Amino acid sequence: MITINDNYLKLQASYLFSDIARRVNTFKEQHPALASRVIRLGIGDVTLPLPPACIDAMHEAVDEMAKGSSFRGYGPEQGYDFLREAIATHDFEARGAAISPNEIFISDGSKCDTANIQELFAQDARIAIPDPVYPVYIDTNVMAGRTGVAHGGRYAHVTYLDCTRANGYVPALPEHPVDLIYLCFPNNPTGATITRTQLEAWVEYARRHRALILYDAAYVAFLRDSKLPQSIYEIDGARRVAIEFRSFSKTAGFTGTRCAYIVVPTECMGYDRAGNAYPLHSLWNRRHTTKFNGVSYPVQRAAAAVYSEAGQRQVRELSDYYLRNAALIRETVSALGYPCVGGENSPYIWVETGTDSWAFFDLMLQKAQVVITPGAGFGACGQGYIRISAFNDADKVREAMTRLQAALPKR
Repeated sequence: MITINDNYLKLQASYLFSDIARRVNTFKEQHPALASRVIRLGIGDVTLPLPPACIDAMHEAVDEMAKGSSFRGYGPEQGYDFLREAIATHDFEARGAAISPNEIFISDGSKCDTANIQELFAQDARIAIPDPVYPVYIDTNVMAGRTGVAHGGRYAHVTYLDCTRANGYVPALPEHPVDLIYLCFPNNPTGATITRTQLEAWVEYARRHRALILYDAAYVAFLRDSKLPQSIYEIDGARRVAIEFRSFSKTAGFTGTRCAYIVVPTECMGYDRAGNAYPLHSLWNRRHTTKFNGVSYPVQRAAAAVYSEAGQRQVRELSDYYLRNAALIRETVSALGYPCVGGENSPYIWVETGTDSWAFFDLMLQKAQVVITPGAGFGACGQGYIRISAFNDADKVREAMTRLQAALPKR
């Protein structure tokens, strides 16, 4: 008899975005005349085309694949040197962070990386996860059997780091030792940012407890405040206690092209039961080369073009475009009297509605045909909130805000 991994049975309900899609599809089936009016400001998918510099580089790479003299088969699983070197130079060295190309692993998405990294750690590792949170962090640990069962919406063996208006949506340090800490800034879903001083405290905590920080910086391209850290490796000592995740999905519109990377410094350590240290870089390299065959050559060439002079200008224009959408959303909900955060150094606006999150989702869908994301889908602290995404065409965002003003009374 083939037995299943019964940890999957501990997962709560369905995956958030699948549930949203189901509700939207049901609405369209029941109201066919309104189906074409639906505007999606829920899932964080981009709408603008790839930057011209990336398209040109991809075309050139495809042409290379058409010639015997320049054709390429399997590439290095860790990624081509031309991309890893460009990343190290522009994303880290330019900010004073000492990261070498060999510490960078190219992948097909940060969602995969943040899910797969937990395979390196012991079954009984004590995990700390923010609430609200990107669902992949918690769900993959449930699948691995690390969380116990859920009671009242929270898992028994997880330390939840509450993110509320009172703490500026930046969690306080745990009151007891933990081993594995998930942080995401600019934050998904709240759009909150973390200061250098706050991040220093987390690094010091990890060093003191020999813990590891998994730092998701997928939305770093939207930071405009130069005082805010763009990488955890700008903090002294972080190389020993942190792994960072980055993505080209939002930076350059690669959601359908798929390219990201993970940084694992060579001095970042994990420990066996006896307390002996082992480089996580070596463990991840073994996992990566065993289970991953690499990102395609044309896609990596396109990603490298992001770091050209034209590419840097074009990706800045992309993020500026979405930030203008975010500013309009923030201005609209604030004028209606709803407290919010995000939308300034982030493409997400976290709105306090004071009502049930899913009820507010249904209200927006029914009355305005606007799709938002219910905060309760991100955790217990998300109840009473919604997330609005700035990832859509500007004219649709303007129309959605007009409908929002018509559908909602001022508070």
